[in-house]
Amino acid sequence: MLQSIANASTSSAAPALPPMGPALVLRVLSKRPRPAQASAPGPLTSSFTLPAIDAAHVARYAAALGFAPGAVPLTWWYLPVQRAHMTTMLTDAFPYRLAGIVHVENELVAHAAPPANTPIRLDTRIDILPPTSSGAVYCALETAGSAGGERIFTCTSKYLAVRGQRSGKGARQVPAVQPGSVIDSWTLPPSSGRAYARVSGDWNPIHLTRWSARLLGLPAPIIHGMHSVARSCAALEAAAGRRVSAMSVRFTAPVPLGSTVVLTSGNAPGRYALSCGEALAAEGAYTLA
Repeated sequence: MLQSIANASTSSAAPALPPMGPALVLRVLSKRPRPAQASAPGPLTSSFTLPAIDAAHVARYAAALGFAPGAVPLTWWYLPVQRAHMTTMLTDAFPYRLAGIVHVENELVAHAAPPANTPIRLDTRIDILPPTSSGAVYCALETAGSAGGERIFTCTSKYLAVRGQRSGKGARQVPAVQPGSVIDSWTLPPSSGRAYARVSGDWNPIHLTRWSARLLGLPAPIIHGMHSVARSCAALEAAAGRRVSAMSVRFTAPVPLGSTVVLTSGNAPGRYALSCGEALAAEGAYTLA
């Protein structure tokens, strides 16, 4: 599907990618849902241009997340992708409220090093998937980044847009931590959400302070999911002495600020798990370059 997105859009100019920051987050939080339709809308597509990569910003991001200096970290690509996703979902064609939408899965794949001083084109497609048996509605988002006709990276995300009816009583079961070799661990100070917001532009209130998280219904602030993925990616690279060229994640539980996160090897080669206390917070796979 990503190949068709890129081929369909390369012949036309794409507008500049809007900046990610408090103004965009405010628009996201204030978007209201449209009345329910008899059927889900067709695929939503968008194309944007990211100007030449800001090397200074990449360096700040790498230092903040623990990457060795040099090439663009794989997870850095999610920053422009998120801007493209949010801007596309803010259009009237996307029928759901964005406040409370949950990022449940993500995959990033690097295909080639970006050429210096060259704009990157981002082509995105969003599909609203049929409701599950419980009534939950998920959205599949696919973005291809290219420069000069060459694929640079791809990103596939999955978001929960409408929660389904839970069966049974009580809280949702969180998967237990599976045993594995410890690769790294880190503790999240109360300021870590704001620190990541400064480098990523994602100022979602649920990640910032206790009072702002409570405004959106959370008892305490949680760290950004892609912060956890980036820290894991950097640690995996440090352990292997090689770059990670592809990485997937499935988020299973939020990670509160102030907690300690442990990164372990997964249940098979090329897999990893991230735990917080006794709960599995995320798990996925990775490929070394």
